[in-house]
Amino acid sequence: MAREVSFRRRRAFYLWNRRRDYFMSSLWAGGVVLVIFAAVALVLANLDATREAYHHVLSSRLTVGFDGFALSHTVEEWINDGLMAVFFFVVGLEIKREIIAGQLASVRQAALPVAAAVGGMVVPALIYAVINRGTPYVAGWGVPMATDIAFAIGVLSLLGSRVPVSMKIFLTALAIVDDLGAILVIALFYTAEINFAALAAAACVFLLLVLLNRFRVYRMRYYMIPSLLLWVLFLHSGIHATIAGVLIAMTLPSDPRYGRKYFLYKSRFLLENFRHNDREGVEVLSNHRQFHDLYALRRIAGEAISPMQRLEHALTPVVNFLIMPVFALANAGVSLESFSDLQIFGTTMGAGIFWGLVAGKPLGIVLASWIAIRTGVAVMPKESGWRVLWGVACLGGIGFTMSIFIDNLAFGGTPFVAPGKIAVLAASLCAALLGAVVIGLLAKKDRPGGKTGPVAK
Repeated sequence: MAREVSFRRRRAFYLWNRRRDYFMSSLWAGGVVLVIFAAVALVLANLDATREAYHHVLSSRLTVGFDGFALSHTVEEWINDGLMAVFFFVVGLEIKREIIAGQLASVRQAALPVAAAVGGMVVPALIYAVINRGTPYVAGWGVPMATDIAFAIGVLSLLGSRVPVSMKIFLTALAIVDDLGAILVIALFYTAEINFAALAAAACVFLLLVLLNRFRVYRMRYYMIPSLLLWVLFLHSGIHATIAGVLIAMTLPSDPRYGRKYFLYKSRFLLENFRHNDREGVEVLSNHRQFHDLYALRRIAGEAISPMQRLEHALTPVVNFLIMPVFALANAGVSLESFSDLQIFGTTMGAGIFWGLVAGKPLGIVLASWIAIRTGVAVMPKESGWRVLWGVACLGGIGFTMSIFIDNLAFGGTPFVAPGKIAVLAASLCAALLGAVVIGLLAKKDRPGGKTGPVAK
């Protein structure tokens, strides 16, 4: 009986671990967690029992430092300036990987997603600017420009085989270019008064990080202190501190210390040595020679992966399941005083954000893609057509994380922040539903190639 109970416990533990690993590795998991935390934030911000405590926690000041130097910010500011710097750091790693060895590695590969991303940024910004011309809301033109990669890819993965793999790769590359565009917009247009002394010091620290890369320094501990210093200097420079995360990512080595041939040779040697040092009935705990062989094999295996790739792999789950949910919890909690707060078309700002994301995004993506394919600059992804491209373009209107982030920058300190967030949430929900419906209805009818343009072979 005891054995049966023990077996059931081990089996339940094994199944739990498998389900957890499946969920954590699923493309849609991050989007699901974001939705849950955004919903929790809305509940906390609108229940009488929790509203005051919720806003009190976010506005509480947290001071880090020592005599003579201290950073004192609210909890919300620490999340938006600190934790989100890690998010932008991972975005920078993804951009660098795609440029070096991904969909942006060659002009031919990059042409379509780059063109689509540019169209998907310009058209929504123009729609917003036209609707809000001459109003106090005009500064928010950057809000509908961004695509939330976690949500968009998550919805696309839920649609399964209706969407060809090539189109999923296209959307991923488009979202990464879109993130790069959003980063440039933040750095160039949503910057406060610049402290040139702090910016000059930051440039010197950045140069130090570049030199560490050029001198092939692979130990991440040597990058840590300069990276923290760069973030602090950007925090005081007037340029948003999250940009430091992207710059740091660009300085990390993208090639491993040991190549594949050396790894194969050395790992075979260490495994053979491990077998040679094997002693009957003696575990590794008591066999120092085998311990050193395993330790050396672990070090060699780690050094065969580039620091850039190691950090991206390690931090992606942290970003997806900790940083972005915490950001949603801190920023999606909009207090709704009355039903009129949900009338997003009651102001030109709400209308500009909604139509920019829901209509401007797909229109800009498809129009720019059509021009690129018609002119021969790019080709349609294989096994895809214009119908499925329209559906994927609709998903590009999901602008949750980056749009809310830009909304905070554009309208920080004004009453316009909350209505902007409501418009972003409503538009992102509509874009997700619209994209899923369009793909569900039209994707199976699509024919690769068709008569609208060449298809990638």
